[in-house]
Amino acid sequence: MKPYDYVIVGAGLFGATFAHQAKRKGKKCLVIDKRSHKGGNVFCKNEEGINVHVYGAHIFHTNDKKVWDFVNGFAEFNRYTNSPLANYKGELYNLPFNMNTFYKLWQVITPQEAQKKLQEQIAVLNIGEPSNLEEQALKLVGTDIYEKLIKGYTEKQWGRKAVDLPAFIIKRLPLRFTYDNNYFNDKYQGIPIGGYNKIIDGLLEGIEVRLNTDFLKDREFFTGLTDKIIYTGPIDEYYDFEFGMLEYRSLRFENELLQQQNYQGNAVVNYTEKEIPYTRIIEHKHFEFGTQSNTIITKEYPSEWKPGMEQYYPVNDAVNEKRFKHYKSIADNEPAVIFGGRLAEYKYYDMHQVIASALAKSKVILQELEFLEV
Repeated sequence: MKPYDYVIVGAGLFGATFAHQAKRKGKKCLVIDKRSHKGGNVFCKNEEGINVHVYGAHIFHTNDKKVWDFVNGFAEFNRYTNSPLANYKGELYNLPFNMNTFYKLWQVITPQEAQKKLQEQIAVLNIGEPSNLEEQALKLVGTDIYEKLIKGYTEKQWGRKAVDLPAFIIKRLPLRFTYDNNYFNDKYQGIPIGGYNKIIDGLLEGIEVRLNTDFLKDREFFTGLTDKIIYTGPIDEYYDFEFGMLEYRSLRFENELLQQQNYQGNAVVNYTEKEIPYTRIIEHKHFEFGTQSNTIITKEYPSEWKPGMEQYYPVNDAVNEKRFKHYKSIADNEPAVIFGGRLAEYKYYDMHQVIASALAKSKVILQELEFLEV
């Protein structure tokens, strides 16, 4: 008999949620992670009494009450509402695009005036079927919003000119004809008081965790410990890049401790002009309404992903989707390995989606196991 029912590769949200559910069913789990900490990209580091979002801003939001109730079982959430600002050459605009944005751009006051202005700009462009991202965005929002708030930011984010990016990246752009700066439409939103580590610690309570441990460097040893692997790492790396390397965009962060109480008055400010190399500045204390005497800011620089860097955003173009389908076809026939999470599924997930996916997958697998054991 092998010592573990499951060896779970990755101590992020998917792995930790699956481990928690398996433990509730009396299963013995080993969770391993090659990083020096638990939590994956939601990991927070406490500095100066401020919970710093080490891997970029994470705001929890969902319409799924079951997921909301689930995470609230591990931490109390505050009332944080995501209301980012866009800075274009020193001018500030509200996001998402709403009546406050339209007023700043055109001094229009009513929704009818704003809609008329947008329609006028779109009509003169005479764009048929968009052939690239630039045409798609222009057809959706016209020239002013595109030039000031989309073009530079998007080109920095993807490292390519907008005319060289596929149209499907921007399928839609939210336009709100109300004076509402809440970025998300979801019913439930907030930040866990004390940081995301509280949720991860709660999920993994009583479960063996080994950090600084690379599964792929000692695959034979770990597969010998169990009959079932839950794998949340990069799927192409699991298969030794047999069909080629999947592409990602990565991020680089510059943190700065400032001897002042308040730097920008908001948790997130996007910088949309292309001349500024970073896409946004995060001021972490505002996620939890901090009153500390100092503040910590993070400048976020997008970059092309290279081996050894963290993978953040999958490049879901036709070439990469074709590669992923090859990997998925063999992964689907791996009876001893369950693939889950954003890297294993080559899919951008919000936090609530990762948790929902892990809950759904664990429910199926654990119930199947119960049936087999009867």
